[in-house]
Amino acid sequence: MSEANILNLVAGYQDACARKQLLENSGSDFSELRHSVANTVNSLHPKRLMLRVAEIIDETPTTRSLRLISAAGSLPPFQAGQYLNVYVDIDGTETARPYAISSSPLRQHYYDITVKRAHQGFVSHHLLDNIAVGQTLQTSGPMGTFFHNPLFHGTQLVFLAGGSGIVPARSMLLDMLDRDMPWHFDVIYGNSYENDVIFQHELRDLASLHSNLTLTELISRPTADFVGRFGHVSADLIREVVRGDLASKMYYICGPTPFNDNCLAQLAELGVPRRRIRVEANGAPKNPHCLPHWPAAVNPQHEVTITVQGKGSFRAKAGEPLLNSLERNGYAAENACRSGECSLCRVKLVAGTVFNPPEAKLRQSDRDFGWIHSCVAFPLQDIEILL
Repeated sequence: MSEANILNLVAGYQDACARKQLLENSGSDFSELRHSVANTVNSLHPKRLMLRVAEIIDETPTTRSLRLISAAGSLPPFQAGQYLNVYVDIDGTETARPYAISSSPLRQHYYDITVKRAHQGFVSHHLLDNIAVGQTLQTSGPMGTFFHNPLFHGTQLVFLAGGSGIVPARSMLLDMLDRDMPWHFDVIYGNSYENDVIFQHELRDLASLHSNLTLTELISRPTADFVGRFGHVSADLIREVVRGDLASKMYYICGPTPFNDNCLAQLAELGVPRRRIRVEANGAPKNPHCLPHWPAAVNPQHEVTITVQGKGSFRAKAGEPLLNSLERNGYAAENACRSGECSLCRVKLVAGTVFNPPEAKLRQSDRDFGWIHSCVAFPLQDIEILL
């Protein structure tokens, strides 16, 4: 078959040719189409959204879902598993945090984000304690790569979730079940306390109604009268509850950093190839000094001087992510994931040394030319940066 015949089989090709011929006959300079591509792209991938809190849903004693609707216009579509970066001003400190969308992509008139109160949290406390129905939040458009790609990930999916890490799993599950997709989804969901399990009743109901969903719950700090599985995710547990060839499935891991690291280790013990594992980081590591290659001589509480070239300097602790200390001292850097992946928060390291944990997805060009991801960079000594 010739190339022309093949193109004629493409949906919309003939219409496009007719439109092109019409414009050529009219002598158009295509000025009427100016900015149309940019406007279309912006409608699907906006840099900022203004969203109004339409409803606040109590999930557990520590967790609420905020139902967000557009303050003007429609909402762009998203992939189940993606997140919104929520921008806030808390007592003069401008910062942002990513929150996964917990609702289904098929519910196109709202986004749900589910917020769990973090220990010594900053933004989570603000969203839970100070935000009311009717208020407006500024967010990014939907972002992130933690979603199912049917071309590469297959139909046998396993989700290992810890705490609020269940949020992107819920969105994926609702999407899969709403569209009646022929996928099988195993969920192993770990929590610390039995009275703080997000979406517990909904997940149990879904598992009872759908044979292609298997749910396994476990509690790591059970009370004396608790009945059920307890402990942590282990290779033995995965081998017991996940049926079939473990190495051929696709695994999605989301939870606190220690949870993620443990799950990776258990899957490695089972012989699961790393390419079959997706990990959604939940922020910078809380204890970077416990990671390999952190210099033993550097106390994370030690204060160093951060100099922003041409703008000023301030003191910060070695164990605090550079982006956090920049924001706390009035310096803004574009950011989204705050987990080292998106690279929006890159700054140039002019002098000094920082610790880059494994979460920092630095490219070779970053290393060659001195760029760092400030959200997961920890200053080991006095440093100078260029914003």
